[in-house]
Amino acid sequence: MDTGHGLSDAYSPDDIARKIEGMGVRKAHADTLTLLVLAMLAGAFIAIGSLFYTVVITNSQLGFGITRLLGGLSFSLGLILVVVGGAELFTGNNLLTMAWASGQISTSSVLRNWCYSYLGNVVGAVITVVLVVLAGVDNLGDGAVGLTAVKIAAGKSHLTLIEAFLRGMFCNALVCLAVWLAMGGRSVMDKIMAIFLPVAAFVTLGFEHSIANWFFLPYGLILDDNNLISGFGCITNIIMATLGNIVGGAVQVGAVYWVAYLRKSRRAV
Repeated sequence: MDTGHGLSDAYSPDDIARKIEGMGVRKAHADTLTLLVLAMLAGAFIAIGSLFYTVVITNSQLGFGITRLLGGLSFSLGLILVVVGGAELFTGNNLLTMAWASGQISTSSVLRNWCYSYLGNVVGAVITVVLVVLAGVDNLGDGAVGLTAVKIAAGKSHLTLIEAFLRGMFCNALVCLAVWLAMGGRSVMDKIMAIFLPVAAFVTLGFEHSIANWFFLPYGLILDDNNLISGFGCITNIIMATLGNIVGGAVQVGAVYWVAYLRKSRRAV
C-alpha cells in the first residue's frame, strides 16, 4: 500500500507489516524445488559473508571494537545478497509468524518452510566450506586466515548453552529488523543501507547466527590441527543458536510487530 508520499520516502511501519505478511504467504506457498534451490543460495551467500568477515578481521591492528565493526560491515554482504538477490534464509523466514498469526497460513506451512529453508541453507553453507577449503583461502596471509577461522570456531564451541541461546536470540532480532527496514526501502540502495548497521551490530556484539555457524564451525573444524575446537560444543552451539534465532525472529520481532500493526486483521485459517 502506498502512503501517497514521494517515491524517495520509505514505506511506513504499518505498510511494512502488511508487506511482510504478504511475503510470508508467498513464501509459505512456494514449491519445494524453488524453496530448496533458493535456500541453498542463501546458505552460500551467508557463507561468503562469513568468509569475508574472517579475512577482514585477520591480523587487524585497528583495535578490538573497530576491527569487529569492519568485519560486521563486511559480513553484511551475505544478507544483502539474500534480500536483494532473492533467496530463502531460515532466520529471515522466522517472520512468517506474522502471516500465521493473521490466520493467512497454517502452522504446517510455516514448519514446512522453516524445515526446507534450514536444510537448504545448511547444504549451501557446507558446500561453500568444501569449495573454500579446496580453494586454499585459509593460506592467505601466510596462513593467518586459517588461524583466524580456527579461533572463531573455537570461541563459538566453548559458549555455554545459555550464552549460545541468548546470543542467537539477540542476533535474529537484529537480522529480522534488518529485513524489516529493508522492506521499507523503495530502491536497491535503500535496502542495502538499511541492512548494514543492524547486521554489523549483531556481528560486532558477538551474537550467534545459526546459518553462519554452519560455515564457521565446519570450516574451523577442518583446519583445526591442534584440537582447539570442541565437537560437542559445535553441536550444542548449533542447536541453541537455532532455538535462540527462532525466538528472536518469530517472537521478539514478528510477534511484537504483529500485535502492534496486524492483530485486528486476524482470521481463522
